[in-house]
Amino acid sequence: MKIVLGADHGGFALKECIKKYLISKNTIETIDIGCFIEESVDYPDIALNAASKLKEINADYIFAFCGTGIGISIALNKIDKIYCANIYNVSSAKLAKEHNAVNAIAMGGRELDFDTAILMVNAFLEAEVLSDNHKRRRAKIGY
Repeated sequence: MKIVLGADHGGFALKECIKKYLISKNTIETIDIGCFIEESVDYPDIALNAASKLKEINADYIFAFCGTGIGISIALNKIDKIYCANIYNVSSAKLAKEHNAVNAIAMGGRELDFDTAILMVNAFLEAEVLSDNHKRRRAKIGY
């Protein structure tokens, strides 16, 4: 599995925590597109770079981070073939994959503690995409 990681300055610390955790699993290839320090950077640029990298290397998911997760999720959702959910707890992480089959999740670095974020990542990774009604509903919005 390949996961592209990207964050602005508000999500930098959480990205670094999640990257370290994913690397420790030894089964997930992480591709970090930045930012690499806590200096101000614009989340739309990170979103565009993450989406480009996902498509270029045929990665499975984008894990994106900003202060709240809101801005970067909006930016990602403006990009063709990117379906991002701003997750905020374990349940939203699981359902984003099961019901919505997203290929990107966003998290708020100023909103989440590291332990909760790791639980959310695990819930997302362990979830399976469900079909039936959810597939029909996804098709109504273009994917």
